Amino acid sequence: MNENALPTLYLDERDQSLVVLDQTRLPGETAWLRLKNAPEVADAIRRLCVRGAPAIGAAAALGLYASAYRRVGEPDFYEGLEKDAALIAGARPTAVNLRWAVDRLMEKVRMIDEPERCIDVLKAEALAILREDEERNGRIGRHGESLIHDGDGILTHCNAGRLATAAHGTALAPIYEAARRGKKLRIYADETRPLLQGARLTCFELLAEGLDVTLQCDNMAASAMQKGLVQAVFVGADRIARNGDTANKTGTLSLAINARYFGVPFYVCAPTSTIDTHCETGADIPVEERDGAEITDLWFERPMAPRGVKTRNPAFDVTPWTLITAIVTEDGVLYPPFRF
Repeated sequence: MNENALPTLYLDERDQSLVVLDQTRLPGETAWLRLKNAPEVADAIRRLCVRGAPAIGAAAALGLYASAYRRVGEPDFYEGLEKDAALIAGARPTAVNLRWAVDRLMEKVRMIDEPERCIDVLKAEALAILREDEERNGRIGRHGESLIHDGDGILTHCNAGRLATAAHGTALAPIYEAARRGKKLRIYADETRPLLQGARLTCFELLAEGLDVTLQCDNMAASAMQKGLVQAVFVGADRIARNGDTANKTGTLSLAINARYFGVPFYVCAPTSTIDTHCETGADIPVEERDGAEITDLWFERPMAPRGVKTRNPAFDVTPWTLITAIVTEDGVLYPPFRF
């Protein structure tokens, strides 16, 4: 991968702030947000300045540490820390890595009665989550690369690349690894309405890597499969239930149905931290409903729908495990039936 690629997020050791690349401004503008407290971190996650399940988890961990760092010396340090944790964990409901990361940090410090020691532990654990995500995604790439053949056309949805993670990506990690090994690929990126993560982010990073990427509207995917342009679909995940049902960006379910009809393998790539063993099936996964203005107004110079029209804007849909060819984790390629 491009060693000069912009990092998605990092901890600035000079002032112990979380710094994130503001993805709402890409690709037109490169801007950074410096986040120092829980309200700022929660707001950045909610507004999708930082997004993608693994990146959200890492941001939550580093952001909780940054906020706690500024509470040292307060008489109600631990009460404030618990409030910070709850605020950050509740910023978005579907991506399980968010609460997973916050809970992991809090479990480490709830028995520590010295704020200074608590801060040291929070920092170490947050940085560990960041490092682990990079390592896990590298392994996902190596496992998933075995599913890609030279000359394949790969279809992907939303953005599950390095911009959604600490590094490498999830669904894009196998693509990067295949390209590194000399395989020639054609990548088709759905624009991914309504927030255009495919157009703005996936195309942005794939072009920066010098890869052959073609942007298409979401509703062109079936015809691309029909014409034989697509040999495999690779997508990420925001939460995976115990039976393998998978929540991912809205539109993923349609891709899975189309892929099954046209006989195209459909692969989900995600670290094991995205598996929620508290959800037996996809019916137990909470799906975030976002502001309808994202459909009617956002990205348009003027509204593109009549005022007063009702909107439906679920951020995710759930793909049944029966439509998934395999799930690729850092532990390998897993085939159905799934049981986590």
